[in-house]
Amino acid sequence: MGNTISRRSFSKLLFSGLAGSSLFMSSAPLFASTRKARVVVIGGGFGGATAARYIKKLDPAIAVTIVEPKTVFHTCPMSNWVIGGLKTMQDIAHTYNVLRNRYGVEVVHDTATVIDPVKKSVKLKGGRTLAYDRLVLSPGVDFKWDAIEGYSRQAAETAMPYAWEAGPQTQLLRRQLLALKDGENVIICAPKNPFRCPAAPYERASLIAYYLKKSKPKSKVIILDDKEVFTKQDMFMLGWERLYPGKIEWRSASVGGKVERLDPAKMTVSTEFGDEKGGVVNVIPPQRAGRIATDSGLTDVSGWCPVNPATFESLLHPGIHVVGDAALVGTMPKSGTAANTQAKSLAATLVEQFGGPKNGEHHLGSLCYSLLAPDYAVSVSGDYIQTPEGIRDNPAGVHLTSIEATTDQLAGEAMQSLHWYKNISQDTWD
Repeated sequence: MGNTISRRSFSKLLFSGLAGSSLFMSSAPLFASTRKARVVVIGGGFGGATAARYIKKLDPAIAVTIVEPKTVFHTCPMSNWVIGGLKTMQDIAHTYNVLRNRYGVEVVHDTATVIDPVKKSVKLKGGRTLAYDRLVLSPGVDFKWDAIEGYSRQAAETAMPYAWEAGPQTQLLRRQLLALKDGENVIICAPKNPFRCPAAPYERASLIAYYLKKSKPKSKVIILDDKEVFTKQDMFMLGWERLYPGKIEWRSASVGGKVERLDPAKMTVSTEFGDEKGGVVNVIPPQRAGRIATDSGLTDVSGWCPVNPATFESLLHPGIHVVGDAALVGTMPKSGTAANTQAKSLAATLVEQFGGPKNGEHHLGSLCYSLLAPDYAVSVSGDYIQTPEGIRDNPAGVHLTSIEATTDQLAGEAMQSLHWYKNISQDTWD
């Protein structure tokens, strides 16, 4: 526990490429090699871009088309650093030039609107229809805008940003912080599990407090949480006591954290304990699989996509594979590293099933750094085992920053978080 060397080695393992022997792969090719196999990938984030890259890397003969509306992809990881004033939007921006020019992936900047699993085709908003032999879906998350009374997409885009997709929302929340009057509070409304990046609301609170401590010393952060506990809670609480005493207040669901109603015009948040007014209100709505997954009948009652744990193939529509935040993958969290490693495993599976070589076992893992200050970070990492019954934790592969970590160790974690971001970005887009 708290062994930063182990986590650094773990990070290198996650992004080191291919090794070992494949798990649970079919021995029969999906089709004979009389023509080039076609794979369409929907979504250009950590899951989709990695899948496209690694399929072409393992077998350049496979035709891969990725559909992603954004020409520049801004990552949610490190977007909190932008909100806190430590990084810029350019620091978290990535293009698809490497996928296109080095690996030969066809990149289509459009939106997928209809999936036909019978005809094996995808219709795009721009009018084009793409045929596929296998479809990889990595659409991220969608937001339940009607889950909290008074909230809506319009409210998010004007008064109460959610900033859970990096880009304009990140910039809006940053501008609101800059305009905040000293003495006004920042309210963060955190949802129940599961949701994308479970530690991110608390990293966000930390880095906003870092900004407030320097620039708005009379202001504080109030976290209204629809949960009783959260990930890395002990380490966050200790860090807040050390770094920002009195500047971050966390309320669990049972003591006033459950949000019942929002009033964007008055900038108030209502709970059973009364109303709270904020100068800035960041509402993170409950989530489900990206809209294209829901519209295509790939989700179950949970709102997420059930998949075969060995191949990530949909249990509802054969021929479609789902990785990343949208997928139900046992105990794996919804994180960038999880999506990246799932996509590598899937790429090896598809290449072999198309009649290509067996490309080895891929390590399924998750690694999450949380920055509390420029020289203070904590992390949790884990690896996972694919079994016919589901994806499960490997108890021997869990590493968490020690509660007794020294100042130097915490600073080392902050430095390693930068290395992690560089490594995963290079492994996905760059």
